[in-house]
Amino acid sequence: MPDKNKTPQPASGLLEEEAYQRIKQAIIDGSFSPADKLSIRGVCATLSLSPMPVRAALRRLVNERALDTTASGTALVPRLTRQEFQELTQMRLQLEPLALRLAAPHLTASDYTKLNALVASHEAARLAGDPAGVRQADTDFMLALYRASRSQLLLSFIESLWLRRSPFFWEARWALLSASASRAPHRHGEIIHALQGGDIDAAQAFLTDEIQSACQFLLDVMSFKDGT
Repeated sequence: MPDKNKTPQPASGLLEEEAYQRIKQAIIDGSFSPADKLSIRGVCATLSLSPMPVRAALRRLVNERALDTTASGTALVPRLTRQEFQELTQMRLQLEPLALRLAAPHLTASDYTKLNALVASHEAARLAGDPAGVRQADTDFMLALYRASRSQLLLSFIESLWLRRSPFFWEARWALLSASASRAPHRHGEIIHALQGGDIDAAQAFLTDEIQSACQFLLDVMSFKDGT
């Protein structure tokens, strides 16, 4: 039965939340590039949204450090410095293995079936030379795994880090696609195998190696905001 004591969310709040979620997903999906200016008019045209909710959603994303701003106050997709990228990686190395550990006891046979299907999708996209498909399968795998942690607070921290680094990873999509297995290994299959065998420490080690290797590879091949 509906909760009679719960105050319904105003329509404006629902529209703002929809705009926030859609802009956030567009950032994660790579719809915007580093240094892109996100004008209210431009975002409305791109995502078919109304100005007032977009204005509020962009302000919220700026406050959450997912976006930067220009001197005139226009929202700006961040271009990372080398130091910021390293700091984001260090935070990911603390939070994401923790999410994996918390998720492990809750993973079901259905979850493993989904995770294995995403590994297969990732490999198919890699062989087809499809960076968007590779990125989507990678993101879906990580989110499916971390959501099983049942920690909304932890997941919100992880998503905030992803929002900040996602445009950079999209910019690096071709470099990552062409990277050799030794430079940027994809360890998802090994993570699943370790989790199914009850070896959470090994699963965490595979995840840590994947994050660290990708970070070092991108530090070697990409340019950053500070010109390094």
